[in-house]
Amino acid sequence: MENQSRKGWLYLLPAAALLGVFMVYPLIDVLIYSFEEGYNSASQTFFGVGWYNYSYVLHDTYFLQAVKNTFILVIITVPVSTGLALLISVGLSSIRRLRELYQTIFFLPYVTNTLAVGMVFMILFKQTAYSDGLINLLIQWFGGESVDFIDGPYWAKMLVLCIYTVWIVMPFKILILTSALASVDQTYYNAAKVDGTSSGRIFRKITLPMISSSVFYLVITGFIGAFKAYSDSVALFGTDLNAAGMNTIVGYIYDMLYGDSGGYPSYASAAAIILFAIVLTITCINLMVSRKHTHY
Repeated sequence: MENQSRKGWLYLLPAAALLGVFMVYPLIDVLIYSFEEGYNSASQTFFGVGWYNYSYVLHDTYFLQAVKNTFILVIITVPVSTGLALLISVGLSSIRRLRELYQTIFFLPYVTNTLAVGMVFMILFKQTAYSDGLINLLIQWFGGESVDFIDGPYWAKMLVLCIYTVWIVMPFKILILTSALASVDQTYYNAAKVDGTSSGRIFRKITLPMISSSVFYLVITGFIGAFKAYSDSVALFGTDLNAAGMNTIVGYIYDMLYGDSGGYPSYASAAAIILFAIVLTITCINLMVSRKHTHY
């Protein structure tokens, strides 16, 4: 038994070493940077240690705007994308003919380049000197007024960003949920049909509990992914996200390191630790909730 235990640790050693070098060490390094005040990356010097970097970041209007944008994105896109993916997956599971074709069609946005999808969305929503965009043409056709979704009001830009994010993440969720539905034992459904159970009750009492682990997995990873959103905003609004008012927390960190206001690794590290704390807290809450409502 002892030999097997040693073998197990030996097998885990390469993975543990990689995790230590590429995850644990950088996290500790970032934590140290976040407390070093006035850090100069060129000379590798700083003039003090304290909470100033956190205070600066938490009072920075650009960071507060990025937090607001990120939370709105998370709150809207995670439940909407998961709910739509569940509905589509149930519909695909009930189709017999050409099921694989439909699954491939729904999965295509996931393997398409993010920036390419962003360009398509700009064509759909952006107003130009030659066209108001396809979406505005539809709005005008129904008697409404044109809206500049890319350079216009905040709510319009956030609406496009949410739609874009849902479009990007939903295919992966459809794939996972379709696989989960296919793994449910048909005996439960047959027994429910013999008892004359309605379709709605079958979905609530059998389908949802049996795929609850997959649903919670998608919810947890969805929260983590939405908090790390950055390329979605860049694809729609360009690299100057602060000017557009559509920056995210990850975008703020990038700007502090490499953007026009870059060269401040201490501020970037403090923002990264704050993001880590937010994601860790929400993930722990989701895990505690999932233990009570997940069927294994």
